[in-house]
Amino acid sequence: MKKPLFRHADGVRPNTAALAFTVLGWPLGIALLGQAHWVWNVAGVLLVTLTLTWSAYFIHEFAHQAIFRTPEANERWGVLMSWINGSAYARFADLRRKHMRHHVERADVLTFDFQRLLRERPLLRRGVLALEWLHIPAVEFLMRGIVMALPFIDERKRDARGRILGVAAVRLAAWVLLAVWSLKALLLYALSYLLFVHLLRFADCFQHTYDTYPILDETPIPKDKLRDRAYEQANTYSDVVGLDAKWLNLVWLNFGFHNAHHERPVAPWHQLPALHRQLYADDYPQVVTVGELLRAYHHHRVTRVMAENYGEVRPRGTPHRADTFIGAVGVSFLTAV
Repeated sequence: MKKPLFRHADGVRPNTAALAFTVLGWPLGIALLGQAHWVWNVAGVLLVTLTLTWSAYFIHEFAHQAIFRTPEANERWGVLMSWINGSAYARFADLRRKHMRHHVERADVLTFDFQRLLRERPLLRRGVLALEWLHIPAVEFLMRGIVMALPFIDERKRDARGRILGVAAVRLAAWVLLAVWSLKALLLYALSYLLFVHLLRFADCFQHTYDTYPILDETPIPKDKLRDRAYEQANTYSDVVGLDAKWLNLVWLNFGFHNAHHERPVAPWHQLPALHRQLYADDYPQVVTVGELLRAYHHHRVTRVMAENYGEVRPRGTPHRADTFIGAVGVSFLTAV
């Protein structure tokens, strides 16, 4: 009897459809970016942005081995998705290892202490803060740059130098070819990538109030408090468009149902809305909707860069209860070395 390809029997149709949409929609979107009519250009920007976003969240699914039955299949597809969204500078195994620490140790383990870097370099700090004020996610691009640079400045990671150079050469060649075909397509792709980073950052920003630790190696985080399952749920938030906003929540591939994900990390994306309903009441206080968070995302865009903590959410029913939620920055699961 032939063994199933997918880990979950109910995942055959949704995963086949979503993976096909991601893999085929990405080049189709790029093709639309170079068309003459602006309507096709807008469609291309939206399609590229969405497929980049899904490719990132599929990396998350593959890291949890929630899609395919075998670890090997999950890793192969994770590598493919990393080439689509530009995170291939890091090995899939490193991305997975970093993210598993987030779940096991119940903390945000960062690749690099970017706040220390910014404190030590005032000119760089002023530039980053100015870009953040303009809604350009400079910290996220800084963290991606550190992934590329660290093997050349830290001997512990020197083995990754060849990989970094090889990936950079392939991606640079692809950008040149895209520019030769259509400079407009290249510029619109840059816009799509900017929107993609904002979508990931918005989700990352408000899903936890964990402690953060910049740790490059496998050093465990300090045992300075009890980080049990109660702590995990109390410091995890579900930032959904709405509990019944089925199609809009798919922009983040249901990643917004984050409390359910942390309660059952191997549950795949297509099961999370039902799992949330099964686990939590409609008035569950950890649910904070996108509508509530948009003002905080804008208002604290500069403050959160150097903030010492993520702020808090006031009790449900309080006017503007998410106003004090500063949020995280630089914690993307796509940045690891």
